[in-house]
Amino acid sequence: MTAIHILNGPNLNLLGTREPEIYGTTTLKDIEAACQTQVSAAGGTLVFGQTNAEGELVSFIQRAGKEADALILNAAAYTHTSVAVHDALKAVSIYKLEVHLSNPHTREAFRHRSYVSPAVDGVIAGFGAMGYRLAIEAAFEHLKSKTA
Repeated sequence: MTAIHILNGPNLNLLGTREPEIYGTTTLKDIEAACQTQVSAAGGTLVFGQTNAEGELVSFIQRAGKEADALILNAAAYTHTSVAVHDALKAVSIYKLEVHLSNPHTREAFRHRSYVSPAVDGVIAGFGAMGYRLAIEAAFEHLKSKTA
């Protein structure tokens, strides 16, 4: 059974109310429920988490490296600031995707730099909550192609 871990960084617990003009009105609970449905329908298992703490996010990534076949990460603000997250991603050898609700390249200049992107296999940005669905689909397709 394919195991997918989806990890979310700081302030994503505020989705639905935080800057809805940028992030939309879908809550993180809504995203989690949709992801659970999609992963289950594909015959997989899902671990879904969120933290505002950088060290905890690093621990989640390390755990995914031991337990998951694929990791989908929305590191949020840590995308642009965390060498620790970058190093944790480099240390795990599973399939890794970076997801952003908005397109960081159309926003403030400080968001144009990602410490995550060089350490993952792909990036999905700017599709809102649908980005998680696209990432799950990409993960399953990638894992299926490795076993074919």
